[in-house]
Amino acid sequence: MPEVAGIQPCLWFDDTAREAMEYYVTVFPNSRIVSIEEYPDEALDPHFAGMHGKVLNGRFTLNGVDFVCLDGGPLFPFTEAVSFVVACADQAEIDSYWSKLSHVPESEQCGWCKDRFGVSWQIIPAELGGLLRRPEQIRAMMQQKKIVIAELENA
Repeated sequence: MPEVAGIQPCLWFDDTAREAMEYYVTVFPNSRIVSIEEYPDEALDPHFAGMHGKVLNGRFTLNGVDFVCLDGGPLFPFTEAVSFVVACADQAEIDSYWSKLSHVPESEQCGWCKDRFGVSWQIIPAELGGLLRRPEQIRAMMQQKKIVIAELENA
């Protein structure tokens, strides 16, 4: 009986899948590029005109989570409707990921940020629920861009 396939996120990039994979594996520990299959030479198939050398199917792992990706052109850009949650142990870890992933200041709110490829991330404390027990704490978080644990504790 064949193995049941797991569930993996697939990221559709315009034309930066390889660059994104190479960047992401430097951001997260326990990460690696597993494989990259490129589009064939357009001389072999005119349907792939302009895609030679781009990523047809990329496989990579970020901190133990498997992803796939592709360069598919500009038809389907990323939106905040899908984001990846990074649960952090402490403020230093939040600060580190924030500095590496937040590249669109107007998209920052309540621990959400957008990277240079347009992918949305939630950089939050692993114990966020415990920091949001009182209305004052929730109001404090709603005013934050990057989560600052001390401000939530003191609210």
